Amino acid sequence: MAYIEKSVHVALPVRAVYDQWTQFEEFPRFMHGVREVRQVDDRHIHWRAEIAGVEEEWDAEITHQEPDRRIAWTNTAGPHNAGLVTFEEEGGGTRVRLRIEYTPRRVVEKLGDVLGIVARRVEANLERFKEYVEARGATGAWRGRINDPHGGAPGQP
Repeated sequence: MAYIEKSVHVALPVRAVYDQWTQFEEFPRFMHGVREVRQVDDRHIHWRAEIAGVEEEWDAEITHQEPDRRIAWTNTAGPHNAGLVTFEEEGGGTRVRLRIEYTPRRVVEKLGDVLGIVARRVEANLERFKEYVEARGATGAWRGRINDPHGGAPGQP
């Protein structure tokens, strides 16, 4: 299993940054390789992305969501992938910390992991998110809570 953790400082208040992150369907605007994200309901998201030159689709479930603090998710089928994003006040803005766990499947994915390509892509996507939200401000929000005692998040109890 591979593990990546990256963060970025966004020069906006936590509420604005969190509110924009919850607009999952806008992810293709700043995430390289993400073709489509469709929010099925409050807990379920369908993804379509190009990974190592191959188009992939998968479903994810939000296992924990606490407004202005954190969102955790895991996939519901296929090779393991899960993540946690946290939002913390920092220096007049917000520190966004993204932690991802995944299982590389194909040789090219394993090679990309070893060479640090995946980590650089995650870091670049966070930088594009920063630019996107700072240029526009938040465009919406879902401020509901999800607490799944069996969900959890990568590296969390």
